[in-house]
Amino acid sequence: MKFLKPKFWDNKNNIFAILLRPTSILFYFFINLKRSFTNAKKFKIPIICVGNIYVGGTGKTPVSMTIANELKMKKKNPVIVKKYYKDHNDEHQMIRKIVDTLILNKSRVRALEEAEKKNFDVAILDDGFQDYRIKKNLNIVCFNSKQLIGNGLVFPAGPLRESLNSLKRAQIVIINGERNKEFEKKILEISKNIKIFYSEYLPSNIEQFKNKKLCAFAGIGNPNNFFDLLSKHNLNVQKKISFPDHYNFTINEIEKMSKIAIKNDFELVTTEKDFYRIKDYNFKNIKYLKIELIIKEMNKLISEIKSHL
Repeated sequence: MKFLKPKFWDNKNNIFAILLRPTSILFYFFINLKRSFTNAKKFKIPIICVGNIYVGGTGKTPVSMTIANELKMKKKNPVIVKKYYKDHNDEHQMIRKIVDTLILNKSRVRALEEAEKKNFDVAILDDGFQDYRIKKNLNIVCFNSKQLIGNGLVFPAGPLRESLNSLKRAQIVIINGERNKEFEKKILEISKNIKIFYSEYLPSNIEQFKNKKLCAFAGIGNPNNFFDLLSKHNLNVQKKISFPDHYNFTINEIEKMSKIAIKNDFELVTTEKDFYRIKDYNFKNIKYLKIELIIKEMNKLISEIKSHL
């Protein structure tokens, strides 16, 4: 799904959100109908699902990679499982670079069957909270503190794949960003047994962008989160260009941005994920921000995860 997030997804009283609400009710009805008629398959391999209910931009893949690496350090043999999408090659490359163990298939069920046949002892399902064909041992749902649930409405009137009540199926919530006690209260009203953790992104190469005029561009779920991260570290962002998630940049688009940067003495900076999509163009004047995901209370999180395996 490639589009820029509409502004009315942050305001449930917007005219478009109101007009689309009947469509959202139908969408939600069919989701629940599908779920009620789907039998979940139980696998021999324990499954940790890292998913979301907000459409894109909640950091599922970085969380999956971090958990996989932590489990490796605990002498486990994890594999990340993803549904194969042709235009998600950027994520596939990132996972293989950091974690090395990845199984892709157009069917998550078949990917998990492959994981069972190999010597892995835990599967981390990157995305799949809405795949009701799979019985999971543990559901982790990710949020970003800047968006949370937007206007709280289900697609297309809002940004949610399911309502917040779907957290009844989850055991852990990870929120990237600032603590929000009010949102925590909403979560615990749905299920008092959910454990809530927080994470943050820490740039590791911020110094190379200091004292420079930047033109920042991003084709991720929420480009503004990237722009805000640059501003948070007091970088001089002169121009911001947003593209849809998993956007396939053409060489002409990159050349156009490059000319803008040269003309204005800007340095082009993008996300690591976007850089993987354009690196074969060999533009020497494009840099990317390296970030590391830090999950607070990591030992407590891993203990909680292991208790469900």
